[in-house]
Amino acid sequence: SIKMDLLHSNGVLIIQHLQRDYRAYQDFLNFMSHVGDPRNIFSIYFPLWFQLNQVVGTKMIWVAVIGDWFNLIFKWILFGHRPYWWVQETMIYPNQSSPCLEQFPITCETGPGSPSGHAMGSSCVWYVMVTAALSYTVRWKDKSAVTLHRLTWSFLWSIFWIIQISVCISRVFIATHFPHQVILGVFAGILVAEAFEHTPAIQTANLRMYIKTNLFLFIFALGFYLVLKLLDIDLLWSVPKAKKWCANPDWINIDTTPFAGLVRNLGALFGLGLGINSEMFITSCKGKNSCKISFRILCIAASLATLQLCNFIKIPTHTEYLFYMLSFCKSAAMPLTVVAIVPYCVHLLMRTTEKKLN
Repeated sequence: SIKMDLLHSNGVLIIQHLQRDYRAYQDFLNFMSHVGDPRNIFSIYFPLWFQLNQVVGTKMIWVAVIGDWFNLIFKWILFGHRPYWWVQETMIYPNQSSPCLEQFPITCETGPGSPSGHAMGSSCVWYVMVTAALSYTVRWKDKSAVTLHRLTWSFLWSIFWIIQISVCISRVFIATHFPHQVILGVFAGILVAEAFEHTPAIQTANLRMYIKTNLFLFIFALGFYLVLKLLDIDLLWSVPKAKKWCANPDWINIDTTPFAGLVRNLGALFGLGLGINSEMFITSCKGKNSCKISFRILCIAASLATLQLCNFIKIPTHTEYLFYMLSFCKSAAMPLTVVAIVPYCVHLLMRTTEKKLN
Protein backbone atom coordinates (compact mmCIF):
# COMPACT_ATOMS: atom_id res chain seq x y z
CA SER A 1 0.00 0.00 0.00
CA ILE A 2 2.86 2.38 0.83
CA LYS A 3 4.56 1.59 -2.49
CA MET A 4 1.30 2.15 -4.36
CA ASP A 5 0.73 5.48 -2.60
CA LEU A 6 4.25 6.51 -3.60
CA LEU A 7 3.57 5.45 -7.19
CA HIS A 8 0.32 7.42 -7.20
CA SER A 9 1.85 10.54 -5.63
CA ASN A 10 4.67 10.54 -8.19
CA GLY A 11 2.03 10.12 -10.89
CA VAL A 12 0.18 13.17 -9.57
CA LEU A 13 3.39 15.21 -9.86
CA ILE A 14 3.71 14.12 -13.50
CA ILE A 15 0.07 15.07 -14.18
CA GLN A 16 0.58 18.49 -12.60
CA HIS A 17 3.70 18.99 -14.72
CA LEU A 18 1.83 18.08 -17.92
CA GLN A 19 -1.17 20.27 -17.11
CA ARG A 20 1.11 23.21 -16.30
CA ASP A 21 3.74 22.98 -19.06
CA TYR A 22 1.75 21.38 -21.89
CA ARG A 23 -1.37 23.50 -21.62
CA ALA A 24 -0.77 24.87 -25.13
CA TYR A 25 -1.16 21.34 -26.50
CA GLN A 26 -4.49 20.74 -24.78
CA ASP A 27 -6.51 20.45 -28.00
CA PHE A 28 -4.02 18.03 -29.52
CA LEU A 29 -3.89 15.88 -26.37
CA ASN A 30 -7.70 15.78 -26.16
CA PHE A 31 -7.75 14.73 -29.82
CA MET A 32 -5.23 11.94 -29.16
CA SER A 33 -7.40 10.73 -26.29
CA HIS A 34 -10.26 10.40 -28.79
CA VAL A 35 -7.90 8.61 -31.22
CA GLY A 36 -7.30 5.98 -28.54
CA ASP A 37 -11.02 5.52 -27.85
CA PRO A 38 -11.80 1.79 -28.40
CA ARG A 39 -15.09 2.74 -30.06
CA ASN A 40 -13.16 4.11 -33.04
CA ILE A 41 -12.07 0.57 -33.84
CA PHE A 42 -15.62 -0.36 -34.84
CA SER A 43 -16.59 2.91 -36.53
CA ILE A 44 -13.36 3.89 -38.35
CA TYR A 45 -10.53 1.34 -38.41
CA PHE A 46 -12.63 -1.76 -39.05
CA PRO A 47 -14.61 -0.38 -42.05
CA LEU A 48 -11.35 0.69 -43.69
CA TRP A 49 -9.46 -2.54 -43.17
CA PHE A 50 -12.22 -5.07 -43.75
CA GLN A 51 -12.67 -4.05 -47.39
CA LEU A 52 -8.92 -3.87 -47.94
CA ASN A 53 -8.24 -7.22 -46.29
CA GLN A 54 -11.01 -9.29 -44.74
CA VAL A 55 -8.54 -11.39 -42.72
CA VAL A 56 -7.10 -8.28 -41.06
CA GLY A 57 -10.53 -6.74 -40.50
CA THR A 58 -11.84 -9.91 -38.84
CA LYS A 59 -8.74 -10.17 -36.65
CA MET A 60 -9.13 -6.52 -35.66
CA ILE A 61 -12.61 -7.09 -34.20
CA TRP A 62 -11.53 -10.22 -32.34
CA VAL A 63 -8.46 -8.49 -30.91
CA ALA A 64 -10.48 -5.43 -29.88
CA VAL A 65 -13.23 -7.48 -28.21
CA ILE A 66 -11.00 -9.99 -26.40
CA GLY A 67 -8.53 -7.23 -25.47
CA ASP A 68 -11.28 -5.07 -23.95
CA TRP A 69 -12.69 -8.11 -22.14
CA PHE A 70 -9.30 -8.81 -20.57
CA ASN A 71 -9.06 -5.11 -19.75
CA LEU A 72 -12.34 -5.36 -17.83
CA ILE A 73 -11.21 -8.44 -15.87
CA PHE A 74 -7.83 -6.85 -15.07
CA LYS A 75 -9.57 -3.69 -13.88
CA TRP A 76 -11.78 -5.71 -11.57
CA ILE A 77 -8.76 -7.58 -10.18
CA LEU A 78 -6.34 -4.66 -9.81
CA PHE A 79 -8.76 -2.11 -8.27
CA GLY A 80 -6.85 0.78 -9.85
CA HIS A 81 -7.78 4.29 -8.75
CA ARG A 82 -8.04 7.23 -11.13
CA PRO A 83 -6.08 10.41 -10.35
CA TYR A 84 -9.03 12.80 -10.35
CA TRP A 85 -10.69 11.03 -7.42
CA TRP A 86 -7.60 9.57 -5.71
CA VAL A 87 -6.18 13.00 -4.82
CA GLN A 88 -9.47 13.85 -3.09
CA GLU A 89 -9.52 10.76 -0.88
CA THR A 90 -5.91 9.88 -0.08
CA MET A 91 -4.54 10.65 3.38
CA ILE A 92 -0.88 11.01 2.37
CA TYR A 93 -1.02 14.78 1.89
CA PRO A 94 -0.59 16.81 5.13
CA ASN A 95 -3.22 19.20 6.46
CA GLN A 96 -5.80 18.16 3.84
CA SER A 97 -3.79 20.05 1.19
CA SER A 98 -4.52 17.74 -1.72
CA PRO A 99 -3.13 18.77 -5.12
CA CYS A 100 -5.49 20.47 -7.56
CA LEU A 101 -5.88 18.49 -10.79
CA GLU A 102 -7.81 20.04 -13.64
CA GLN A 103 -10.65 18.01 -15.13
CA PHE A 104 -12.01 17.98 -18.68
CA PRO A 105 -15.26 16.75 -20.29
CA ILE A 106 -13.57 13.40 -21.06
CA THR A 107 -11.94 12.99 -17.64
CA CYS A 108 -14.76 11.40 -15.67
CA GLU A 109 -14.43 7.73 -16.61
CA THR A 110 -16.42 5.62 -14.17
CA GLY A 111 -14.57 2.29 -14.29
CA PRO A 112 -11.38 1.38 -12.40
CA GLY A 113 -8.19 2.85 -13.84
CA SER A 114 -5.72 -0.01 -14.29
CA PRO A 115 -4.88 -0.89 -16.99
CA SER A 116 -5.89 1.94 -19.32
CA GLY A 117 -8.54 0.79 -21.79
CA HIS A 118 -7.67 3.52 -24.28
CA ALA A 119 -3.97 2.64 -24.24
CA MET A 120 -4.71 -1.08 -24.46
CA GLY A 121 -7.23 -0.71 -27.28
CA SER A 122 -5.02 1.65 -29.23
CA SER A 123 -1.91 -0.53 -28.95
CA CYS A 124 -3.67 -3.77 -29.90
CA VAL A 125 -5.43 -2.39 -32.98
CA TRP A 126 -2.42 -0.45 -34.24
CA TYR A 127 -0.26 -3.52 -33.68
CA VAL A 128 -2.62 -5.48 -35.93
CA MET A 129 -2.51 -2.75 -38.60
CA VAL A 130 1.28 -2.39 -38.57
CA THR A 131 1.97 -6.13 -38.69
CA ALA A 132 -0.60 -6.51 -41.49
CA ALA A 133 1.07 -3.78 -43.56
CA LEU A 134 4.52 -5.28 -42.98
CA SER A 135 3.33 -8.74 -44.00
CA TYR A 136 3.14 -7.46 -47.58
CA THR A 137 6.69 -6.11 -47.67
CA VAL A 138 8.38 -9.03 -45.89
CA ARG A 139 7.86 -11.20 -48.97
CA TRP A 140 10.06 -9.01 -51.14
CA LYS A 141 13.28 -10.87 -51.99
CA ASP A 142 15.57 -8.70 -54.12
CA LYS A 143 18.16 -6.48 -52.44
CA SER A 144 16.49 -3.12 -53.10
CA ALA A 145 13.15 -4.48 -51.86
CA VAL A 146 14.77 -5.76 -48.65
CA THR A 147 16.15 -2.27 -48.00
CA LEU A 148 12.72 -0.78 -48.67
CA HIS A 149 11.17 -3.29 -46.26
CA ARG A 150 13.60 -2.27 -43.53
CA LEU A 151 12.82 1.40 -44.08
CA THR A 152 9.11 0.65 -44.07
CA TRP A 153 9.53 -1.41 -40.89
CA SER A 154 11.32 1.44 -39.14
CA PHE A 155 8.80 4.03 -40.34
CA LEU A 156 5.67 2.09 -39.36
CA TRP A 157 6.94 1.07 -35.94
CA SER A 158 8.02 4.66 -35.31
CA ILE A 159 4.49 5.79 -36.16
CA PHE A 160 3.14 3.08 -33.87
CA TRP A 161 5.14 4.24 -30.87
CA ILE A 162 4.50 7.94 -31.55
CA ILE A 163 0.76 7.26 -31.50
CA GLN A 164 0.93 5.10 -28.36
CA ILE A 165 3.05 7.63 -26.47
CA SER A 166 0.73 10.45 -27.54
CA VAL A 167 -2.36 8.52 -26.41
CA CYS A 168 -0.68 7.69 -23.09
CA ILE A 169 0.35 11.30 -22.45
CA SER A 170 -3.15 12.49 -23.31
CA ARG A 171 -4.77 10.09 -20.83
CA VAL A 172 -2.36 11.20 -18.09
CA PHE A 173 -2.81 14.88 -19.00
CA ILE A 174 -6.58 14.80 -18.46
CA ALA A 175 -6.07 13.10 -15.04
CA THR A 176 -7.90 9.94 -16.05
CA HIS A 177 -4.90 7.63 -15.59
CA PHE A 178 -1.63 7.40 -13.71
CA PRO A 179 1.49 6.82 -15.86
CA HIS A 180 1.93 3.18 -14.77
CA GLN A 181 -1.65 2.42 -15.82
CA VAL A 182 -1.18 3.57 -19.43
CA ILE A 183 2.17 1.76 -19.70
CA LEU A 184 0.54 -1.46 -18.49
CA GLY A 185 -2.28 -0.93 -20.99
CA VAL A 186 0.06 -0.55 -23.95
CA PHE A 187 1.99 -3.75 -23.27
CA ALA A 188 -1.14 -5.73 -22.39
CA GLY A 189 -2.65 -4.69 -25.73
CA ILE A 190 0.46 -5.79 -27.62
CA LEU A 191 0.38 -9.20 -25.91
CA VAL A 192 -3.27 -9.75 -26.86
CA ALA A 193 -2.64 -8.70 -30.47
CA GLU A 194 0.44 -10.93 -30.73
CA ALA A 195 -1.57 -13.89 -29.42
CA PHE A 196 -4.03 -13.48 -32.29
CA GLU A 197 -1.17 -13.52 -34.80
CA HIS A 198 -1.05 -17.25 -34.01
CA THR A 199 -4.80 -17.93 -33.88
CA PRO A 200 -5.93 -18.64 -37.46
CA ALA A 201 -9.10 -20.44 -36.33
CA ILE A 202 -10.99 -17.14 -36.02
CA GLN A 203 -10.98 -16.79 -39.82
CA THR A 204 -13.05 -19.95 -40.28
CA ALA A 205 -15.33 -19.58 -37.25
CA ASN A 206 -19.01 -20.21 -37.95
CA LEU A 207 -21.95 -18.43 -36.33
CA ARG A 208 -22.19 -21.09 -33.62
CA MET A 209 -18.60 -20.40 -32.59
CA TYR A 210 -19.31 -16.66 -32.39
CA ILE A 211 -22.37 -17.29 -30.21
CA LYS A 212 -20.45 -19.69 -27.94
CA THR A 213 -17.63 -17.17 -27.56
CA ASN A 214 -20.12 -14.43 -26.73
CA LEU A 215 -21.84 -16.58 -24.13
CA PHE A 216 -18.53 -17.60 -22.53
CA LEU A 217 -17.30 -14.01 -22.28
CA PHE A 218 -20.60 -12.80 -20.84
CA ILE A 219 -21.13 -15.67 -18.39
CA PHE A 220 -17.53 -15.54 -17.14
CA ALA A 221 -17.62 -11.78 -16.57
CA LEU A 222 -21.09 -11.86 -14.95
CA GLY A 223 -20.17 -14.90 -12.86
CA PHE A 224 -16.95 -13.26 -11.71
CA TYR A 225 -18.92 -10.18 -10.70
CA LEU A 226 -21.61 -12.13 -8.85
CA VAL A 227 -19.18 -14.41 -6.99
CA LEU A 228 -17.20 -11.45 -5.68
CA LYS A 229 -20.44 -9.67 -4.81
CA LEU A 230 -21.41 -12.68 -2.68
CA LEU A 231 -18.04 -12.25 -0.95
CA ASP A 232 -19.08 -8.65 -0.23
CA ILE A 233 -16.65 -7.22 -2.81
CA ASP A 234 -18.33 -4.58 -4.97
CA LEU A 235 -16.70 -4.47 -8.40
CA LEU A 236 -18.63 -1.31 -9.23
CA TRP A 237 -16.97 0.58 -6.38
CA SER A 238 -15.49 3.10 -8.82
CA VAL A 239 -18.85 4.43 -10.08
CA PRO A 240 -19.86 6.29 -6.88
CA LYS A 241 -16.33 7.69 -6.59
CA ALA A 242 -16.56 9.06 -10.13
CA LYS A 243 -19.97 10.61 -9.44
CA LYS A 244 -18.75 12.13 -6.20
CA TRP A 245 -15.54 13.74 -7.44
CA CYS A 246 -16.32 14.64 -11.05
CA ALA A 247 -16.26 18.43 -11.37
CA ASN A 248 -19.34 18.46 -13.62
CA PRO A 249 -22.16 15.89 -13.27
CA ASP A 250 -22.87 16.23 -17.00
CA TRP A 251 -19.47 14.67 -17.72
CA ILE A 252 -20.53 11.38 -16.13
CA ASN A 253 -21.56 9.00 -18.91
CA ILE A 254 -23.14 5.58 -18.44
CA ASP A 255 -21.29 4.54 -21.60
CA THR A 256 -18.04 4.43 -19.60
CA THR A 257 -19.27 1.96 -16.97
CA PRO A 258 -17.68 -1.53 -16.97
CA PHE A 259 -20.79 -3.38 -18.15
CA ALA A 260 -21.43 -0.85 -20.93
CA GLY A 261 -18.08 -1.71 -22.50
CA LEU A 262 -18.75 -5.44 -22.13
CA VAL A 263 -22.15 -5.21 -23.81
CA ARG A 264 -20.76 -3.02 -26.60
CA ASN A 265 -18.00 -5.51 -27.39
CA LEU A 266 -20.24 -8.57 -27.26
CA GLY A 267 -22.62 -6.85 -29.67
CA ALA A 268 -19.80 -6.09 -32.10
CA LEU A 269 -18.54 -9.69 -32.06
CA PHE A 270 -22.05 -11.06 -32.58
CA GLY A 271 -22.66 -8.64 -35.46
CA LEU A 272 -19.41 -9.71 -37.12
CA GLY A 273 -20.33 -13.39 -36.83
CA LEU A 274 -23.83 -12.73 -38.16
CA GLY A 275 -22.47 -10.73 -41.08
CA ILE A 276 -19.69 -13.10 -42.13
CA ASN A 277 -22.03 -16.09 -42.08
CA SER A 278 -24.84 -14.35 -44.00
CA GLU A 279 -25.89 -14.90 -47.61
CA MET A 280 -25.45 -11.16 -48.28
CA PHE A 281 -21.75 -11.40 -47.40
CA ILE A 282 -21.21 -14.52 -49.54
CA THR A 283 -23.04 -12.98 -52.51
CA SER A 284 -21.25 -9.64 -52.40
CA CYS A 285 -17.84 -10.00 -50.75
CA LYS A 286 -17.18 -13.45 -52.19
CA GLY A 287 -18.56 -12.70 -55.65
CA LYS A 288 -16.89 -11.35 -58.78
CA ASN A 289 -17.35 -7.72 -57.76
CA SER A 290 -15.27 -8.21 -54.60
CA CYS A 291 -12.03 -8.07 -56.61
CA LYS A 292 -12.84 -4.69 -58.13
CA ILE A 293 -11.20 -1.61 -56.63
CA SER A 294 -14.33 0.44 -57.32
CA PHE A 295 -16.42 -2.03 -55.27
CA ARG A 296 -14.10 -1.77 -52.28
CA ILE A 297 -13.87 2.02 -52.40
CA LEU A 298 -17.65 2.36 -52.57
CA CYS A 299 -18.04 -0.07 -49.66
CA ILE A 300 -15.52 1.84 -47.55
CA ALA A 301 -17.11 5.23 -48.29
CA ALA A 302 -20.67 4.01 -47.73
CA SER A 303 -19.73 2.13 -44.54
CA LEU A 304 -17.91 5.09 -43.01
CA ALA A 305 -20.77 7.46 -43.88
CA THR A 306 -23.41 5.09 -42.48
CA LEU A 307 -21.53 4.48 -39.24
CA GLN A 308 -20.96 8.19 -38.69
CA LEU A 309 -24.71 8.70 -39.05
CA CYS A 310 -25.23 5.91 -36.51
CA ASN A 311 -23.14 7.88 -34.03
CA PHE A 312 -25.85 10.56 -34.03
CA ILE A 313 -28.34 8.00 -32.69
CA LYS A 314 -28.40 8.55 -28.94
CA ILE A 315 -29.48 5.65 -26.78
CA PRO A 316 -31.77 6.60 -23.86
CA THR A 317 -29.99 6.30 -20.53
CA HIS A 318 -32.86 6.69 -18.06
CA THR A 319 -33.22 2.88 -17.72
CA GLU A 320 -29.92 1.02 -17.31
CA TYR A 321 -31.08 -2.38 -18.59
CA LEU A 322 -32.77 -0.81 -21.62
CA PHE A 323 -29.55 1.08 -22.34
CA TYR A 324 -27.54 -2.16 -22.29
CA MET A 325 -30.00 -3.92 -24.63
CA LEU A 326 -30.08 -1.08 -27.14
CA SER A 327 -26.30 -0.66 -26.90
CA PHE A 328 -25.88 -4.36 -27.77
CA CYS A 329 -28.19 -4.01 -30.78
CA LYS A 330 -26.49 -0.84 -32.00
CA SER A 331 -23.02 -2.39 -31.62
CA ALA A 332 -24.13 -5.53 -33.47
CA ALA A 333 -25.56 -3.44 -36.31
CA MET A 334 -22.23 -1.70 -36.99
CA PRO A 335 -20.12 -4.69 -38.17
CA LEU A 336 -23.20 -6.25 -39.76
CA THR A 337 -23.58 -3.09 -41.83
CA VAL A 338 -19.91 -3.09 -42.85
CA VAL A 339 -19.68 -6.82 -43.60
CA ALA A 340 -23.03 -7.61 -45.19
CA ILE A 341 -25.59 -4.84 -45.68
CA VAL A 342 -23.46 -2.15 -47.36
CA PRO A 343 -21.49 -4.58 -49.63
CA TYR A 344 -24.73 -6.25 -50.70
CA CYS A 345 -26.32 -2.90 -51.56
CA VAL A 346 -23.21 -1.85 -53.50
CA HIS A 347 -23.23 -5.23 -55.28
CA LEU A 348 -26.86 -4.72 -56.36
CA LEU A 349 -26.11 -1.18 -57.49
CA MET A 350 -23.14 -2.26 -59.60
CA ARG A 351 -25.08 -5.17 -61.08
CA THR A 352 -27.95 -2.86 -62.04
CA THR A 353 -25.49 -0.38 -63.60
CA GLU A 354 -23.79 -3.14 -65.60
CA LYS A 355 -27.15 -4.36 -66.94
CA LYS A 356 -28.06 -0.83 -68.10
CA LEU A 357 -24.71 -0.46 -69.87
CA ASN A 358 -25.17 -3.78 -71.64
